[in-house]
Amino acid sequence: MADAWIAVFVVLALVTGFVSSFFVTQFGLIYAVLPVIAVACVYLQTRRARNSHANRNVCVLVLGDIGRSPRMQYHAISLSKHGYTVSFVGYLGTKPHQDILGNERIKIIPISELKGLTAGPKILRYVTKVILQSLQLFYVLLKIEAPSYALMQNPPGLPGIAVTWSVCVLRGSNFIIDWHNYGYTIMALTHGEKHPIVQVAKWYEKFYGRFSSHNLCVTNAMKDDLRMNWGIKATTLYDKPPLIFKEAPLDIQHSLFMKMKKVHPPFQPRGESHTEDVERTAFTECDSTTGAVTLVEGRPALLLSSTSWTEDEDFSILLKALEDYERFVEGGATLPSLVCVITGKGPQKEYYRKLIDRLSFKHIQICTPWLEAEDYPVLLGSADLGVCLHKSSSGLDLPMKVVDMFGCCLPVCAIHFQCLHELVKHEENGLVFKDSQELAEQLKMLLSDFPSTEGRLGRFRRNLRSSGQQRWDESWDQTVLPLIASDGK
Repeated sequence: MADAWIAVFVVLALVTGFVSSFFVTQFGLIYAVLPVIAVACVYLQTRRARNSHANRNVCVLVLGDIGRSPRMQYHAISLSKHGYTVSFVGYLGTKPHQDILGNERIKIIPISELKGLTAGPKILRYVTKVILQSLQLFYVLLKIEAPSYALMQNPPGLPGIAVTWSVCVLRGSNFIIDWHNYGYTIMALTHGEKHPIVQVAKWYEKFYGRFSSHNLCVTNAMKDDLRMNWGIKATTLYDKPPLIFKEAPLDIQHSLFMKMKKVHPPFQPRGESHTEDVERTAFTECDSTTGAVTLVEGRPALLLSSTSWTEDEDFSILLKALEDYERFVEGGATLPSLVCVITGKGPQKEYYRKLIDRLSFKHIQICTPWLEAEDYPVLLGSADLGVCLHKSSSGLDLPMKVVDMFGCCLPVCAIHFQCLHELVKHEENGLVFKDSQELAEQLKMLLSDFPSTEGRLGRFRRNLRSSGQQRWDESWDQTVLPLIASDGK
C-alpha cells in the first residue's frame, strides 16, 4: 500500500511540474520534483534491501514499436543469453524477431500507443497525451517484477525518462539510458528550433538525463557532446550487425525472390522461359531437375534502401538521382536496368509513394514493401548496392540500416552528415554524396561494368568481406556486460 501512495504522489508531482514548465517557467518543474526526490531518497534504502532478489531481472523499455526497435531487441536477446530475465516494454505493432518471440527469458509487456486525441488546442492535446502516457507507464513499471536495471531507449524520452527514473528510485533499480539521438532535435524538424515545445523538450532531456545510473550512446561524437554540453558521461556502444546479417546464398536468394514476385511485379521474370522445368525470377533461375540456382544473364541491378519515412530522410534526392540515371540510359550509356526496393514504414510513406507513381521509367522499377524480420536480412544479403538517405537531426547518430548492409557485405552510397565518417569510409566500403546529382554520378560509375565484380563496387564488397567486422554479441559483451556486472560486485 505504501508503494501505491508514493507512486501516486510521484505522478502528481511530475505531472504538475511538467505542465508548469509549459505554462509558467522551467523552474516550476524543478520545484515540483524536489519533494519527489526527497521522498524517494528516504525510501530508497529500504526498497533496495527488499529487492535484493531482483538482480537477474531487467526491464528494457521503448516508447515505440518493439518490432521496429532492432537495437533494443538486440539488448534484450543479449541480456537473456547471460541469464537475465527481461521484461520488454513497448508498443505491439510490427512483429518482433523470432529470437524475441521464442525466448522463454523475454516477456513482452505491451503498452498502448495513445491516439485519437483530437479535441481542443494542439498544446492541450499534447500535454494531455504526456499525462496519460505518464500514468500508463507508471502503472506498467510498478506492476512488473522489480528489475535490477531499467534500460530505456531515447528518443522518445518524453515522458519516459522522468517516469522511469522515478520508478527506478522507488524500486531501488539502476537506470540506463541508451541515447540513439536527441528527441528535441527530431521535434525541431517539424516545429523549428525556437518553438516552446522544442525548448521544453531540450531542457527536459538535459535535466532528467543527468539522473541515470549509466548512459550508452551510438557514436563517439554523441559521447563528446553529452559530456561537454550536458555534463553526462556515456559509453559508446556502436550499432553492430548480428549474425543474421550476412551474404545470402543463391538458393536462399531465389526462395525470397520467388516469394516477393507474387506481390511485387519488379521481381517477376522478364520474358517467357524457354523451358518448362526452369523456375525464374527477375534475378535468378532454378533448374527443377537438379535444383541448381544461377543468376539470370542480363539481370537488373538490385538497389536497396530502407527507411522510417521520416523528415530526416529526403527521398526526393534518390528519386531525382534515378531520373538522371534514366536519362543516362536513354542517352546511350551502357548501364543495367534497376530494380529499386525501398523498405520500411513511416508517416511520409504515402507522400513519397504518390511521387513514385508519377514517375515514368522504362529502365527502372521501384517497389516499397514491408518485410518480415526474417526476410529483411536475406534481401540485404541479395542486393548489389545500398543507398542511405538518413541525415541525422542532431548530426550525432549513425544509420543502423548501413550497419546491417555492411554486415551483409553490401557497399553503400550514403548522404553526408557530421559524424558519418565513424561508419562509412569514402572509397573504402562505399561512397559519400551531398546531393542528387552526385548520387546519380556515383550510381553511373559503380554500375558501369555491372555485373562484373572487378570494378569499384566489387572492390568495396571485397573490402567489407576482409574487414573482420565485429558483431553485436561480441561488442555487447565487451561494452555493456562489464558495466552491469560491476554493479553487482
